[in-house]
Amino acid sequence: MKILFILTSHNELGATGEKTGFWLEEFAAPYYRFLDAGADITLVSPAGGQPPVDPKSQLPDFQTDSTRRFAQDQALQEKLASTGKLAQVSADDYDAVFYPGGHGPLWDLTNAPDSIALIERFYQQGKPVSAVCHAPAVLLKALNQNGEPLIKGKKVTGFSNSEEVAVQLEGIVPFSLEDELKKAGGIYTQGPDWNSYTIHDGLIITGQNPASSEAVADAVIALLA
Repeated sequence: MKILFILTSHNELGATGEKTGFWLEEFAAPYYRFLDAGADITLVSPAGGQPPVDPKSQLPDFQTDSTRRFAQDQALQEKLASTGKLAQVSADDYDAVFYPGGHGPLWDLTNAPDSIALIERFYQQGKPVSAVCHAPAVLLKALNQNGEPLIKGKKVTGFSNSEEVAVQLEGIVPFSLEDELKKAGGIYTQGPDWNSYTIHDGLIITGQNPASSEAVADAVIALLA
């Protein structure tokens, strides 16, 4: 089982002067879920090297068993610091793709041609495409073989408007993920804020928020089993 993780390289939170990136729990929890299931995992990002970690995701309130395991895992820290380049990987070499969230992907991966082409290729090859929290934004520009939005008519979820309001970033993010998933033809549903909620529709697997990270990985593992 070969899994490709694609992380953001974007670290600016709009014009706030604050930093963003990927959310640590949304990387660590699925990573260890896949690793413990025997997966071979490759990490890439648009720029390569160390992807930016959202500093807020490193605060004490947001630590979990997975993030604490990561803090003790020197080998994974070194692997993360030297991600490959997104442009240099092929869907042919992997069984599934996973995108950790955080606000960073809204700015770079949503519009990244290499990412969009990879998603389309994975889907055409009958391989799972998965994302959690803000990362379902990577699906917005992907098209199916008929030239229609990939998620048109498909059940999807992602960070909800109510959750964005709760973190007071609704006026700072470049777009509302919930609204854009609906505009692209996705059948958006959500669970209670901050609770695990995952949707699996064919090859598309999406999770609503950080609490959904492990469930997304579990759904991919089940689909590949």
